[in-house]
Amino acid sequence: MTDFTVVTIETPTLGDRSYLVHDGEAAFAVDPQRDIDRVLALLEDQGLRLTHVFESHMHNDYLTGGLALARRTGAAYLVNADDEVSFERTPVRDGEVIEVGPRMRVTAVATPGHTFTHLSYVLTDSATGERRAVFSGGSLLYGATGRPDLLGPEHTNALVRAQHASAHRLARMLPDSAEVFPTHGFGSFCSATQSDAGSSTIGREKTANPVLTQDEETYVRQLLDGLNAYPAYYAHMAPGNAAGPSEPDLSAPSQADPAELRRRIEAGEWVVDLRNRTVFAAGHVPGSLNFGLDGGFATYLGWMIEWGTPLTLLGETPGDVETAQRELVRIGIDRPAAAATGGPEDWTAGTGTKPASFPVATFADLAQVRHHRPVTVLDVRRADEHAASRIDGAVNIPLHELPKRTADIPDGEVWVHCAGGYRASVAASFLAAAGRTLVAVDDGFGNAGQAGLPLAGAEHA
Repeated sequence: MTDFTVVTIETPTLGDRSYLVHDGEAAFAVDPQRDIDRVLALLEDQGLRLTHVFESHMHNDYLTGGLALARRTGAAYLVNADDEVSFERTPVRDGEVIEVGPRMRVTAVATPGHTFTHLSYVLTDSATGERRAVFSGGSLLYGATGRPDLLGPEHTNALVRAQHASAHRLARMLPDSAEVFPTHGFGSFCSATQSDAGSSTIGREKTANPVLTQDEETYVRQLLDGLNAYPAYYAHMAPGNAAGPSEPDLSAPSQADPAELRRRIEAGEWVVDLRNRTVFAAGHVPGSLNFGLDGGFATYLGWMIEWGTPLTLLGETPGDVETAQRELVRIGIDRPAAAATGGPEDWTAGTGTKPASFPVATFADLAQVRHHRPVTVLDVRRADEHAASRIDGAVNIPLHELPKRTADIPDGEVWVHCAGGYRASVAASFLAAAGRTLVAVDDGFGNAGQAGLPLAGAEHA
């Protein structure tokens, strides 16, 4: 972008992007994540002066760093005037124009749909009057739109229709060359559908995005038909954002010895092993749970944990614990109860218990076993995934429902699978903690049919 630079700050584990935009001197931020040190480092490294922080909406999938960033830098914090918040901010409304330095002009545009008070921000070159980009938050995404059902079913119909109108408003007011910079849509459950695109323009979206190629009724019907479950922790995000999240404390938690780990597990607290599923299966603290840092760690942990449950982190290195802390503060889990580093032998030493393990297999192994003995096949994918294609006879308990539904799993040996292995390992750790006999299938679901397992579902009708 000539004369302007847009720095993308990725948070791939939550499927979001924040932006820092500058002209070499003045800068503004859009939808910053809670760990604002990433933005502060960029400002310092590039010698920039942050003048404004723009919030597109009250986010449902993460806690914002906008208020903390504005307070640290003295920047104005712009939030929709109609949002009910409990902190001082600069209220902004549809059509308001904000000058950022001598060369950048930002216009607030009401784009309801993801929320009722959603704003997009159009960047204009002050010298030429050219509208160069739009920061579209959870409105117009790459090949998709933000989902309209996060405020409750009673609002979904109104919001999905507003989303269609908002996208068309942006398409009418912006040139085809204008770049699109959404916050959601890179794996976030805030996106109605997913896209692999890494960049886009208004012109490209006009030809590729269903919200701009379909009439309103078709768009509404297909989008609503495609919606699936979203993380339970979302319920805590909008209230937290309205209250004004503080800057997070990322200092190291207290260190737990093996006896303390044992006490915490026996008290029903969560002791979470951050290692990958292969090493966890080979050896782990009995009763610990596996949410590896190599997958959707914060999303699934936040989805499944009962809010407020004390959480202890087990990592191979202090860096692993630090990474987990950073992920967790973004969704409002601020301080671990404790942590420990090393390996399972270190974490069980002197307690009278030894590391536990469970076997790992493939779909080909499952096909062979089913010739010899009866086993329960547990599918922990979402209900929509199971309905589309499943192993005939498999029991479906979506991962996020598993902690409260272990009693629904038939007695005997359980082979647990998902689409690729990550969710199956999380589920296996819960089953192992419950004393079940299990095998974790660490394999791509696409191999199930090739292994000779009988498949059913909509894709095979």
